[in-house]
Amino acid sequence: MARYTGPKTKIARKFGEPIFGSDKAFEKRNYPPGQHGVSKRRGKKSEYSIQLMEKQKAKFTYGILERQFRNLFEKASRSKGVTGEVLLQLCESRLDNLVYRFGLSPSRSGARQLVSHRHITVNGSVVNIPSYQVKEGDVIGVREKSKTLNIIQETKTKNESLYEWLSWNKNEFNGTYVSIPERIQIPENIKEQLIVELYSK
Repeated sequence: MARYTGPKTKIARKFGEPIFGSDKAFEKRNYPPGQHGVSKRRGKKSEYSIQLMEKQKAKFTYGILERQFRNLFEKASRSKGVTGEVLLQLCESRLDNLVYRFGLSPSRSGARQLVSHRHITVNGSVVNIPSYQVKEGDVIGVREKSKTLNIIQETKTKNESLYEWLSWNKNEFNGTYVSIPERIQIPENIKEQLIVELYSK
């Protein structure tokens, strides 16, 4: 199963944002990586460079590799809505992302592991595909045998402030994907229009 396994803090410093979640190392050195650090002069970036950086940031944020991301873009471009907005909605609808949004894991990589290790169910059936596209009304839960896991037990106190498009039942350890989020409801700092411009060249 392909996934990024390289240094995360270095990538976060490259984009100037803690895109992988809370990171003490990033907080100490929140400037671009490299031998000369803050003092290095960086020339003005080209339009292509800015667009490419935005695409890379989106990919790393959601933990998606190039081919998958390209396929999501093509699916979004065939839809009736605004391509950039639909692209982010497709990313948000991934099972690993929703497990993360429900607070079952402090990171998307951890959520991905929960899914691939068969701890997560969708509508009562175990699904071990992190990229599985969840539909409106689907119920995401924790498998009965997995409810005793420490990471799952810790979420009992972490699911009070959920997103508007999700609902969580902390007693049953399951949540419903109520509706597809509007762009304004998606908290990620991604300029999706730059990604659309990049792929449209």
